[in-house]
Amino acid sequence: MALETTNTLAWIVVASFAVSALLSYFGRDRYARPLAGATWFAFAVFWALLVPHFWFVQKSVIETVLVAAAVPGCAYVGYLVYASRPSLMVLSRAVAVMGVIYLPVLTVDWVARRLITVTTMQSAWLQRLLGYQPEVLTGPTVESSHTGFPHAFLYVMDGHRYLLEVLLACTGIGSISLVAGVIVALNAPIRRRLLGLGVAVPIIYALNVVRVSFIAIAHGNQWFDGPLSRHIVALVFSPTQTNAASYYMADRVIAQSLSVVALVLITVALLRLLPELETVVSDLLYVATGNEYDLSRE
Repeated sequence: MALETTNTLAWIVVASFAVSALLSYFGRDRYARPLAGATWFAFAVFWALLVPHFWFVQKSVIETVLVAAAVPGCAYVGYLVYASRPSLMVLSRAVAVMGVIYLPVLTVDWVARRLITVTTMQSAWLQRLLGYQPEVLTGPTVESSHTGFPHAFLYVMDGHRYLLEVLLACTGIGSISLVAGVIVALNAPIRRRLLGLGVAVPIIYALNVVRVSFIAIAHGNQWFDGPLSRHIVALVFSPTQTNAASYYMADRVIAQSLSVVALVLITVALLRLLPELETVVSDLLYVATGNEYDLSRE
């Protein structure tokens, strides 16, 4: 029920950001900025509703912290875009573009299935290239009722079965829509924006296939199972999940931490190609620290 509510709210937020972007495009900033500011507050409510999902369902410390931080962050952006920082309209446009890319994937079943299938098969290819032989499942599993398309890896080791379900979040569509939304929203020539997309999107997708393959192999071969890992999982995630310690360490700790690092490095590289991105990064740094930064100098 909570996810249905957030899905509906997400469509409302994206539509409102799109309307504010159109108003700004036609020179109606008098109406665009108040609408964008109010929409940022609605976006804060959206993230607040998702905090329990990431903590209790996803059991992801990193994602929970980021989502929780987004609540006051979005509210603060809403205040700034209305009161004193019109440059944040670029970020508002970016959120609208992100939503246009991501929400149809989230809500149209056949699109999600296709993305999961492609990610699963390419990850299976990489694992086999590295010398591992996962069984690719197309029928229902313990974790889902999906059937009719490849969506899970199964490893059997010492008589124990280790299953990894490939979910929509595993396709990299979230990171791709994030970066693509920012690039499309920039006030930069179309040629350089297309070049930025052509560089960033394939890199993000390729790294995501590597990430999924790493998690599947690490979980399937119990690379990180041990007393220390079990203690960390029991302390940080749940005492009932210690039997999946290798999965939690590979996914929730190592892979998610490296994903954040990868996005930062991709952003730094894009700054060379798209100097207009400095406006967005400077605004985000100002929201986070309260200080102004001259990125062109630094």
